[in-house]
Amino acid sequence: MGGFFGAVSAQPCVNDLFYGTDYNSHLGTKRAGLVTFDPVEGFNRKIHSLERDYFRSKFEDELDSFAGNHGLGVISDTDPQPIIVNSHLGRYAVVTVAKINNLREIAAELLEQKMHFSELSANNINQTEVVALLINMGKTFVDGINLVYRKIQGSCSMLILTEDGIIAARDYLGRTPVIIGHKPQGYAVTSETSAFPNLDYEVVRDLGPGEIVRLTADSMEVLQAPARHEQICSFLWVYYGFPASDYLGINVEAMREEGGRMMGENDPTEADCVCGIPDSGVGHALGYADGRKIPYQRAVLKYTPTWPRSFTPGNQSRRDLVAKMKLIPNRAILNGKRVVFCDDSIVRGTQLRDNVRTFFDCGAKEVHARISCPPLVYGCPFIGFTSSKSDMELICRQIIRDFEGDNPSNLDRYATTGTPEYERMVCEIARRLGLTTLKFSKIEDLIASIGLPKCRVCTHCFDGTGTQPDEAYRADHPSAR
Repeated sequence: MGGFFGAVSAQPCVNDLFYGTDYNSHLGTKRAGLVTFDPVEGFNRKIHSLERDYFRSKFEDELDSFAGNHGLGVISDTDPQPIIVNSHLGRYAVVTVAKINNLREIAAELLEQKMHFSELSANNINQTEVVALLINMGKTFVDGINLVYRKIQGSCSMLILTEDGIIAARDYLGRTPVIIGHKPQGYAVTSETSAFPNLDYEVVRDLGPGEIVRLTADSMEVLQAPARHEQICSFLWVYYGFPASDYLGINVEAMREEGGRMMGENDPTEADCVCGIPDSGVGHALGYADGRKIPYQRAVLKYTPTWPRSFTPGNQSRRDLVAKMKLIPNRAILNGKRVVFCDDSIVRGTQLRDNVRTFFDCGAKEVHARISCPPLVYGCPFIGFTSSKSDMELICRQIIRDFEGDNPSNLDRYATTGTPEYERMVCEIARRLGLTTLKFSKIEDLIASIGLPKCRVCTHCFDGTGTQPDEAYRADHPSAR
């Protein structure tokens, strides 16, 4: 999942744009881009690959080439962005945080209407360009954005840079966040509130699902009110979010600590210490240690001098090596201890298996894993939180297939805490990973630690529930059916 940042100011915005975008760079790994608009110089865009380097090192030497008081930046999982467009709506640039599952079907429909694509990357369709083409089909920006909402299956939030300011639109079901900030010089809009404090922005508010606003240096205008339904991704708090970020006013680290505390209070396991797998497992471990009343110790540490963020090579064995190399066990703490370690989730299980083996090699007597979310039984059709191409890459689905065959009809039983199927699956995961014991957070506790009603939170990857944005749009707008 990527992230974006936009700034519109009464003074040059390039520094805010550069650092604000960089504060989103832990979210995605493939591409990054910046674009500014200046009345004299027009639109200026730069796009770079991040697969082998960092955002700052790619763009820092080019900052003097940007001019203007408003601009956009984006960290993208796949697509080269921003896209610059000249259309009947005027000149504009657009960035997206999106996962469009019916991309090829939409592209085929557009080609049938004699449209063309110019932003192919490695012969793949650029989904941000598809979004731009749909926007262009509208009579206004709002009309075009609503066409995006009606057409796509998946999710799409976007920022549009016009000659007059920035238009921000949040995914119709609000699965990804869009937050507005303000300071005397102007407004900013981003995926992560952690981008604001060091740039002196104060959070104004989150956009509602499907809401569209126009920002100028001195105004914020609502172009479309929020939709009725919301299903913000629960994995924002579990994994994606930087600890200092807030979504809908709910802090990531506070949620992780609360979830860990709830698990610790209800876990009778005897242990000598608790540790968290950096970074997203640390908050859960701190909460668990408080709830269980046993010490928190840094039994494994992240090596930050040259591994501040995890690049994602296309080769799975290389991804496993990267995951291993950035973590260093502390033998002095592990030796002779019964250790509980907390992690955000188990996807494939390869990294966790290596961690467990390393803990025992360092002298741990017992290794207990406590996971801050329920088992991932379903792949996510709404946002890209892993590089998995198939649900069968999930360790849960591999085990269920081994138990049930290729077409199980009882996935819901494996996704329900406490059923015989669930208990059997969890025991088998523990066995395959070499764990002494394994426990996952209950979905009820996950929701309670977030603090929103379940109907407002997407939990599809845990229980298979979820609505497509086109379905929600048609429910809200019967005439669009």
